[in-house]
Amino acid sequence: MDCTVSNSDLPVAFAVPYGYCVHFTEGLFAPGNPLLAQFLGDAAARPPARCLVALDAGLVEAWPRLADAVGAYARAHADALRLTRPPVVLAGGEAAKNSFEVAYRVIRLAREDHLCRQSFIVAAGGGAFLDAVGFAAALVHRGMRLVRVPTTVLAQNDSGVGVKNGLNLRGVKNFIGTFAPPAAVFNDSDFLRTLPRRDWVAGAAEAFKVGIIRDAAFLAWLCDGAQALGQGDEALMRRLVRRCARLHVEHIQSGGDPFESGSARPLDFGHWAGHKIESLSCNELRHGEAVAIGMAIDLLYAAGLGYITSEAAEGVIAAMVSVGLPVWHDCLDAADPAGRRLILNGLEEFREHLGGVLHVTYPRPLGRGVEVTAVDDAGVVAAIERLRRLAGRAATLRE
Repeated sequence: MDCTVSNSDLPVAFAVPYGYCVHFTEGLFAPGNPLLAQFLGDAAARPPARCLVALDAGLVEAWPRLADAVGAYARAHADALRLTRPPVVLAGGEAAKNSFEVAYRVIRLAREDHLCRQSFIVAAGGGAFLDAVGFAAALVHRGMRLVRVPTTVLAQNDSGVGVKNGLNLRGVKNFIGTFAPPAAVFNDSDFLRTLPRRDWVAGAAEAFKVGIIRDAAFLAWLCDGAQALGQGDEALMRRLVRRCARLHVEHIQSGGDPFESGSARPLDFGHWAGHKIESLSCNELRHGEAVAIGMAIDLLYAAGLGYITSEAAEGVIAAMVSVGLPVWHDCLDAADPAGRRLILNGLEEFREHLGGVLHVTYPRPLGRGVEVTAVDDAGVVAAIERLRRLAGRAATLRE
């Protein structure tokens, strides 16, 4: 063996293949539905798969017998899965991401139940809940297998089907987190039927997002069906979820940067402002609601640049309003002592999150996104003032 000291470099390069399936179903935890059991049984190194199940408290409030149903499902499929304890109910909503409490509780439970890297954490809930539980799963044993069961529109069509997790820190969205693809995702449309209207509507924002920068035909379909979607058309919503989820995972597969090692976030149209609006509103707004306002600002900014027409921008904003999404919040007027609007700080926070040069996506035209590396404060303020007038006009029409 040659132990000679050498000053030569040791290049290291390797690729790790990732893969998972997004399943669409109904009645996931009905004993007669074998989908989850088949996956767990097939994926387990030595069946039955040992599973820790975590449920979003908001979900359990809407489905008070869900924990019992999960237990009954496990008993009916005992050859494929075994619960390490009865399902645990943990706080959901953005509060789950605003502290380490939920994540640390999952980590402690994993230790108490002696979970190994071949075990599973099954998380059912909204996007913020999945983020917190997913963050914990990514830390245990340097990465446990996570099965996501998204139960909101936004989680089923966007965050729950992707490869990220995260917690907020001192008002900064997703400051802490990891890239950790799930073992599988199960979208059960039954859960959408009990969503409060506000959450139903908020989830449509991410569909508008991908339509604006990825799929003009899908955007036109959304605009045509906006009123019906806002009124709770279940068939339309199922189509929305499937198409939006497909566009999201296609970007992950073919975009060339699934773990965002570069400086661009091409799927995050409207998010530089949306994330800041969430913080400035003290989380009064849902993520989708804040993103809708951010998209409205960026649509009008893009119109100011000549990337899209004013009529096109206003048409999409009108469709979002028709669905029921907000396009204004008074936090847009918040300013520092020098009079500079606080929303503008979102640009630097957005740049800092990825590092390097600022990259913001705008439509040019609708249905295709382009990256810009400089955003003019005055242009953003002008877009906000124009949005104020549009939002006021929309409110008057509703009255």
